[in-house]
Amino acid sequence: MKAKKTKEVKVKNSIVVSGKRKRAIARATIKAGTGDIKVNNKPIGHFPYLSKLTLQEPLAITQKIAPDVLSRVSINVEVHGGGSEAQVEASRLAIARALVAHTASKELRDAFIAYDRQLIVADVRRKETRKPGDSKARAKRQKSYR
Repeated sequence: MKAKKTKEVKVKNSIVVSGKRKRAIARATIKAGTGDIKVNNKPIGHFPYLSKLTLQEPLAITQKIAPDVLSRVSINVEVHGGGSEAQVEASRLAIARALVAHTASKELRDAFIAYDRQLIVADVRRKETRKPGDSKARAKRQKSYR
């Protein structure tokens, strides 16, 4: 199966990349800077422990492959919609895509895919819609024969 090309937009020495998960949409802007990484204008350190670990996964892999990159860029992620976990995963996807777009490194992209394919390729599954006359998306009304 052929992977879609992600949409990247270059704006005055910065790259804007998006990531989606369920109803959450994250937009990451990467540009030359001092190594600041913020999600909705908050440093990653302000997030709960598991969310922080999830957001740091692409950073840890980048540190192993290209150690000098993170200290020379700043990443700002704006995320909205969905629940808190979906927002974290959309942000993680956007950060990874931004790092790959900035470095243009096939080695970094391959390292992300080897670790977890969801770092580069979005999970397209969505909640199934509720059907009219039924209680849930798949559950059907019980039938009584008496």
